[in-house]
Amino acid sequence: MSTAAIVIIAIVVLIVLWVIVTYNGFIKIRTQSEEGFSTMDVYLKKRFDLIPNLVATVKGYAKHEAETLENIINARNSGSRSSIGEKIEDENQITGAIRQIFALSESYPELKANTNFQELQTQLADVEEDIANSRKYYNAVVKKFNTKCQTIPSNIIAKIFGFKPLPMFAVDSKEERENVKVEF
Repeated sequence: MSTAAIVIIAIVVLIVLWVIVTYNGFIKIRTQSEEGFSTMDVYLKKRFDLIPNLVATVKGYAKHEAETLENIINARNSGSRSSIGEKIEDENQITGAIRQIFALSESYPELKANTNFQELQTQLADVEEDIANSRKYYNAVVKKFNTKCQTIPSNIIAKIFGFKPLPMFAVDSKEERENVKVEF
């Protein structure tokens, strides 16, 4: 075999190895993003299960605040869509609804002092922290995946095998981005 043939075979082998390594890298990062979203989904389900207890506790104190409670129930019940983008949108609506109920509690000192409400509020705060941490992990992995999809030379493999950038988990509402106003 000639030296030129050996060089060509070596180049082909290197290209094939690079394609395999790059493809496997995409699969690994995509799997991590799926795992990150699944972890977040577990916490969202936990929060989903806490909401009826919270609403039931508040109903006894705030009967005339039916619209706020209905918004929370509707946001909770709409959380059954399947795509990642739709789930992100649903989750942002539930977060806004929970903020409304905690703001409502400020108007009712007896509710705020209720042991059941305090316990539910603490559990929900813990779940919200877990959700925030899982969002950070998911977004970090998605950032890594999306960067790999868009940078040379791995973007070639992304196009060949149909890897597309994934959606980041972001806050949609302007109100959630504003500073919280605390009044005493």
